[in-house]
Amino acid sequence: MTPDFEAKLARYAELLVRTGVNLPEGGRVRVNAPLEAAPLARLVARAAYRAGALDVRVLYSDPHLSLALYEDASEAAVDFLPEWAAQQSERQVADGYAFISITGEDPALLAGVDQGRVARRSKATAAAMRDVTRAMGGMEVNWTVAAMSTPAWARAVYPGLPEEEAVARLWDDIFAVSRADQPDPVTAWAAHLDRLERLCAFLNERRYAAVHLRSELGTDLTVGLADGHIWQGGAETAKNGVRAVPNIPTDEVFTAPHRERVDGVAVASKPLSVRGQLIEGIRMRFEGGRTVEVMAEKGEDTLRQLVETDEGAARLGEIALVPASAPVARTGTLFLNTLFDENAASHIALGRCYPTNVQDGENSEALIAAGGNDSLIHVDWMIGTPGTDVDGVRGDGTREALMRGGEWVVE
Repeated sequence: MTPDFEAKLARYAELLVRTGVNLPEGGRVRVNAPLEAAPLARLVARAAYRAGALDVRVLYSDPHLSLALYEDASEAAVDFLPEWAAQQSERQVADGYAFISITGEDPALLAGVDQGRVARRSKATAAAMRDVTRAMGGMEVNWTVAAMSTPAWARAVYPGLPEEEAVARLWDDIFAVSRADQPDPVTAWAAHLDRLERLCAFLNERRYAAVHLRSELGTDLTVGLADGHIWQGGAETAKNGVRAVPNIPTDEVFTAPHRERVDGVAVASKPLSVRGQLIEGIRMRFEGGRTVEVMAEKGEDTLRQLVETDEGAARLGEIALVPASAPVARTGTLFLNTLFDENAASHIALGRCYPTNVQDGENSEALIAAGGNDSLIHVDWMIGTPGTDVDGVRGDGTREALMRGGEWVVE
């Protein structure tokens, strides 16, 4: 590693601690990371202790163990999860640990395995982790998700480059879109978060009944919004009082659709990496909030399995608006990773909504009454393009331009 790279990596680790989870004095933090992320995880631990952390716990994962399960295990093993599987996470949430998750998985690692087995295991895991997922979605603790460049991911993103060069280039992209290549990333993020907060304040003041998206690819989608919906973006204040940034990078403002008021056609503008494989050419048609047509040029079986996970999986839990000139989009890179690709294009999500996007949403009955959606899944996929137009639609049907040609016109 060069001194310049080491300096950027250290600033990146500092950013995850100081801006990502905004770790307070005496805080506790858990880091989820792939094996290859050990150098970054160590820097995060040092940054956390410098910030006054009381405890730092790192949980490493190896996706090849999942591959071994799907390829060599019995059917019983695929379906088996011990009762204690989620208990550590549940206890750490209860104890107020901040969570830093570092991604970097191979987007197509599981492409060659039986997707039925993957679907069963994914559903069982989601059910076991439901309480943790709800706690995180409800911002009961401060958390953030970021990424690191791994050889497998870098090879997928830059297949024409030698591995070492691909890894370096992907790191350059990560540093650029996370602002870790700037002398003071924390200050740069403060200005960026202020801008997103102003956008959210504007949208929350307008109280639109729906947003309508149209793109040159064929998207023509009206997304009715949940009653008492709340637009969010950038930083969020957790219930423990800590203001954190759940995603690094982030350029979206998002809210909860009404699960019964989505109509029209949505056409994907980017591939979706999910359950270890790529789904390409997605096209869905919605009526009364539910998808009634599901198509994909590649990976359609996996897409259908997602939609069939449960009743809520066929409905929307998020609508997010992202400008086509966002830093991730400006790289010109298709990251094959939702954390990045969703911050290059406006998108929707199948499945569970975030309770923080609805007034009194922490009350499950109030959330459902307002039109919020519940599901074991939350899967974002991108529909925005440089030609996308977005209108805000008022209750009386009048329309106001929000985006033209993929860019905000309200700032």
